[in-house]
Amino acid sequence: MEKVNCWEFKKCGREPGGVKADQLGTCAAAIETRTHGVNGGTNGGRVCWAVTGTLCGGKVQGTFARKLANCLMDCEFFKSALKEERKNLEFYPSFKSI
Repeated sequence: MEKVNCWEFKKCGREPGGVKADQLGTCAAAIETRTHGVNGGTNGGRVCWAVTGTLCGGKVQGTFARKLANCLMDCEFFKSALKEERKNLEFYPSFKSI
């Protein structure tokens, strides 16, 4: 099974060069290189919940802690990644600041 990044799963068009990137801006997860490869994703594409400034419910969210409290368990992409990765899911990568 091919692993997809959050922007592919959600079809938001906010990846670099995406159809909505000029209008809405490029997603922080799509350009966060420190998380490249985490959970098999491109940049922050499979750990977007840990990247500050990503969307949740169509609104830009702040820190991981805020997303955890407000929306993470309702996110279909997070649920999908959790199901695919199971016990190997890197929930919050150990980077200084994401």
